[in-house]
Amino acid sequence: MAEQARLRVDGSQLRLSSSRSSGKPRFVEGSIVRIYMENFLTYDVCELRPGPNLNMIIGANGTGKSSIVCAICLGLAGKPSFLGRAEKVSLFVKQGCLKGLVEIELFKVPENIIITREIQVVTNTSTWHINKKLATLKTVEEQVAALNIQVDNLCQFLPQDKVGEFAKMSKIELLEATEKSIGPPEMYQFHCKLKNLKEKERELEIVCKGKVNSLEKMKQRAERYKQDVDRYHECKRHLDLIDMLERKRPWVEYETVRQQHESVKQRRDQAKEELKNLKEKQSPLAKKNQEYEEFSNSLNIKIRNTADEIKDVSQKCKTKQDALEVKDKQISDINQALRMKKDEEMDRKKKIQSAYKMIDEWNYELNTVTECENLQPQIDAVNNELKHVQEERANIDSDIGDVTTEKRNQERENERINDRIGQLNNIIKIKEEALQGRFQDTHSALLWLRKNKHKFKKEVCEPMMLTINVKDNKHAKYIENHISTNDMKAFVFESQEDMELFLLELRDRQKLRVNAVCAPDKSCAETLPSRPIEELHRYGFFSYLRELFDAPVPVMSYLCFQYHVHEVPVGTEKTRNMIERVIKETKLKQIYTAEEKYAIRISMYTKLTISVNTSLRPAQFLNYSVDTDERRQLEKQQQNIKQVLQSLDKQLITLCERQKHLECRDNELRQQKKELLERGSRRKQLESKIAVKYDSIRQLEQNPINLEKESQQAKIKIRAINIQKAKLVTELKCHIKNYISLNIRKADLILQSTAVDAERNRLEAEYKAASIELRASEQRFLELDERKRILTENCKDLMKKARQMCNLSLDQPLPKEFQTAFQTLPNTLEEIDAFLNEERSRVSCFTGLSASVVEECSKQMEEIQKLTEDIEENKKELDNYKQSILKIKEKWLNPLKKMIESINEKFSAFFSSMESVGEVDLHVENEEEYDKYGIRIRVKFHNFTDLHELTPFHQSGGEKSVSTVLYLMALQELNRCPFRVVDEINQGMDPVNERRVFEMFVKTACKESTSQYFLITPKLLQNLTYNEKMTLLFVYNGPYMLEANKWNLKSFCRRRRRLGRVDEQ
Repeated sequence: MAEQARLRVDGSQLRLSSSRSSGKPRFVEGSIVRIYMENFLTYDVCELRPGPNLNMIIGANGTGKSSIVCAICLGLAGKPSFLGRAEKVSLFVKQGCLKGLVEIELFKVPENIIITREIQVVTNTSTWHINKKLATLKTVEEQVAALNIQVDNLCQFLPQDKVGEFAKMSKIELLEATEKSIGPPEMYQFHCKLKNLKEKERELEIVCKGKVNSLEKMKQRAERYKQDVDRYHECKRHLDLIDMLERKRPWVEYETVRQQHESVKQRRDQAKEELKNLKEKQSPLAKKNQEYEEFSNSLNIKIRNTADEIKDVSQKCKTKQDALEVKDKQISDINQALRMKKDEEMDRKKKIQSAYKMIDEWNYELNTVTECENLQPQIDAVNNELKHVQEERANIDSDIGDVTTEKRNQERENERINDRIGQLNNIIKIKEEALQGRFQDTHSALLWLRKNKHKFKKEVCEPMMLTINVKDNKHAKYIENHISTNDMKAFVFESQEDMELFLLELRDRQKLRVNAVCAPDKSCAETLPSRPIEELHRYGFFSYLRELFDAPVPVMSYLCFQYHVHEVPVGTEKTRNMIERVIKETKLKQIYTAEEKYAIRISMYTKLTISVNTSLRPAQFLNYSVDTDERRQLEKQQQNIKQVLQSLDKQLITLCERQKHLECRDNELRQQKKELLERGSRRKQLESKIAVKYDSIRQLEQNPINLEKESQQAKIKIRAINIQKAKLVTELKCHIKNYISLNIRKADLILQSTAVDAERNRLEAEYKAASIELRASEQRFLELDERKRILTENCKDLMKKARQMCNLSLDQPLPKEFQTAFQTLPNTLEEIDAFLNEERSRVSCFTGLSASVVEECSKQMEEIQKLTEDIEENKKELDNYKQSILKIKEKWLNPLKKMIESINEKFSAFFSSMESVGEVDLHVENEEEYDKYGIRIRVKFHNFTDLHELTPFHQSGGEKSVSTVLYLMALQELNRCPFRVVDEINQGMDPVNERRVFEMFVKTACKESTSQYFLITPKLLQNLTYNEKMTLLFVYNGPYMLEANKWNLKSFCRRRRRLGRVDEQ
C-alpha cells in the first residue's frame, strides 16, 4: 500500500503515525485534513490525519472509534442530539476533567480553515475559534455551510446510533436530504421556493374565493338597500306629519290649561268669602267655653281637697284596726302558751309511767336469767377452729394472688404479641396501599382473587411485591433491580389452567391490565447453587440472592427458574475493588456489589469478556418487609399463652369456690363466738339498764308544773288587754263617722262638676264643629289657591314649550305657515293623540331604517366597485404565481429527475452486482403538491419475492444496512459534499454481503472524482481487496503502548529497517 496509518493508544493517550507517498494528496475543498482531541471521551490527547479518499478506521469495540465520529460532528458545530448519545455537550468531556477540546482542520484554497471548540463541563458551554481567533457559533455554522458540510444530514453523516434511523426516514425527508447532499445548491432552494409559492398560491386562491363570495353577498345586499331607500322616503313623509302634530299639540294643551285656570280662579274667590263669615261666627262660642272651664277647675280643686281629708281619716281608721289586731294576737299567744304548759305536764306523767313499766319488764327478765355457767371451753374451741379457717383463707388468698399475677403477666404478653402482629399487618397494609397507588388494576385483581380463591384448583400466590419478604431492608434494592417490575406485580400460579381462567376473567372480561406467571411443574425452590457461597467469600460475596428473602414455594420456584436467584451472588465494596479479578476467575454471568450490578457476556466477534455495570436503583416496593419466621413464632407463642390462660382460669374458679366456702364457715364461727360472749354479759346489762331508768324517773318527778297558777296569770293578762281594746274601738267609731260625712260632701261636689262638664262639653262640641268647618273652608281655599298657582305656572311652561316647538321667541307671533298647517289638523288633545299614535304605528312598520341607509347604499356601491378591482388584481397575481411555479418547476424537476435517474442507475447496478434488485424513483402523489414529493427506495433480495419499499419493518437488519450503504455509495460520485461518514454500517451484514459491499466501497470511494469518505468498523473479513488510495487508521489500546510524546514514526521506521538488515545477515 502507498499509504498507511496506525493509531496507537496507551491507556487513554493516542497518537497517529503514518507513512505517505511522496506525491501530494488531492483533497476536495472542505475535506478534513487533521483531527485533534484533548480530554475528549476516552482520549487524553489524540491527533490523526486522514487521507483524501477512503479512510478505514478499524479497532475493537470500546477503543474509541466512534469517539472520532463524535469529534467530527461536535467540532463542525453539530448538536449532541445528532449523535443520539447524550443531550449535553459537557457529557462528551472525559470523566474527571473540567474541559475538553476538539480541533478540525478543513482543506481550503488558499489557506486551510482550523475550527477549534473548547467545551466547559461546569457551565455546559463551548468557546469557538477559527484559525486561532475567537469566533461565535453562528460564524462557525456559516463557514461550515459555505463548504456544504451537513453533519445533520444522514445522507452525509451517519453515526453509529443513527444507522437505524436512515431506514426510518420518510420519502419526503429522504428527498430533502439527497437534494442537500448531492444536488446543486439551487435545487433545494428551488424545492423550498416551489413549496412556498404553492402555499402562497393556495392562500391567494382562498382569498380570491372569499372575495368573490363577499362580492356576491354585497350585490345582494345592494339590492336590498334600494328597496330600503324607497321605504325610507315614505317613512320620512309620515315623520314630517308627526313633527307637525307634535308642534300643534303644546298650543292645544296650553289653551286647555288656560281655561282650567280661569275656572279655578272664580272658585277660589268664593271660598275666601265663606272663610271670612265662619271666623266671625266662632268668636262668642270661644268666650263662653272659657267661663265654664274656669268654674269646672274650681270644683275639681274642692273635690281634690275633700279626697285628701278622706284619705287622712281612712289612714287613722286603718291604724286603729291594726292595733286591735295586735291585741287579739297577744290574747291568742297567752292561750297558746297555757295549752303548751298543760301538754308538757301530761307528757311528763306519761314518761314516768312508761319508765316504771320498762323497769318491771327488765326485773322479770332478770329473775329468769340463771347464773353465768362456764362457757370458756366452748369459746376456746370456736377460737381454734376460727384460727385454722383464717390460716387456710390466707393461703388461698395468696394462691389467688399468684394465679392472678401470672394471668395478668400472660395477658400483657398476649397484648404485646397482638401489637407486634398488628404492626406486621400494618406493614402488609402499607405494601397493599403502595400497590394500589402504583398499579390500580393489579390491586383490583387482588381483591377479586381473595373473594374467588375457591374457583382455582391449586394455590394462587398474590403479586410478588406482596409475598416477597426481605430479611433485611437494606437488601431490598438487590431484589428489585434483579426482578422486572412486570414480574413484581405478577400473580404466580401452580396450574396453567388456573392462570388461563384468571386471565380470561380479568383481562378479557373486566379489561384489567394484570400480569400472571406460572411456576414450573417441577419445583426449583430448593435447587442448590453450582458452588457453595463459602468458595466466594474471598471475593467479598456474602450470600446468594435467594438467601436474602423469603417467599412462598411457587414464587421462589419461579424466581429460581426464571431469574436464577440461587446462582446470583451479592458482594460488598471489597468485590467492587477487585471486580476485574472476580470477573476473570469466577466466570459468573451476573454479580451484585454494594451499589452496582454487573452483567458479563462473551463478545461474538472477539470472544473477549465484556462486562456492563449499572448503578442500583433505590428500592420502591420491598422497603417494608415482614419477617415470616417472627410472625410464625409470634402466632405459636399466642397459642401457648391461650392454653396457659385457660388453665389459670380453671385454677382461679377452684380457688374462688374454696375461698367462698371458708368465708361462710368463718362467718358461722364468729356468730357462735358472739352468742357465747353475749350469754355471759346479759345479766350485767339488765341491772345497769334498770339503774339508769330509776335515775331518769327521779329527774322527771323533781320538775312538776303548777297548772292552776299558770291559768290565773293568763286570765289577768287577758283582762288588761281587753281594756286596751275597748278604748281603741271607741276611737275607731269617731273616725268612721267623720269618714262618712266627708264622703257625702265629696259626692255633692262631684254632681256639680258633672253638670258643669256636660255643659262645657256641649259648648266644646259646638266650637269644635265650627272649627272643623272653618279648617275645611280654609283648606279648600288653600287648595284652590295652590291649584291656581300651579295652573299659572303650567300655562307659562306650556306657552314656552309651544314656542320652543315652533322655534319662536317670547314676543314673536305664530307664523302663517304654522297657522295654515294647524288648521288642517285636529283641534283637541284626544284627536291629536289618536292621530299621532296612528302615524307612529305606520312609522314603526318601517323597522331597520335610518337616515344612513341612503349613505350606506352609496357606500355599498363604491365597495362593490373596489372589491371587483381587487379581485381582478388578485387573479392577475395568481396567474403570476402559476407562471413562476411553472418556470421554477421546470428548473427544479428536470434536474431532479435526471439526478434520481443517475442515482437509480448506480443503485440498480450495485444491487445487480450483488445478485439482487434495487430501484430508486421519484414518488409523486399529486404533481401540484410539491411538499409531498419524495424518493422511494424499493429492494428485492430474493428471487421468489417482489420489490418492496424500504421501511423500518419489512426488511431485516442486514438488508436495511446493505440498502443504506448502497444508496450512500450511489450518491458518492454525484456528491458535492466534501466528506461522508458511516459508522459500523456492516454490523448486521452476512460475510457475503459484507465482502461485496466492501469491494464497492473501495471501488467507488477511491476514484479521482470522489470526495473524502470515513468508514468505521470494528472488524474486517480476510483477503479483502484494497486500493492504494485508501488510508487505514488502526486504533489500539493496552497497558504496553508507548506514551504519545514518546511515539516517533521516523525513528520507528529506521529501527524497523535496521532490524530487517540484521535479520538478512
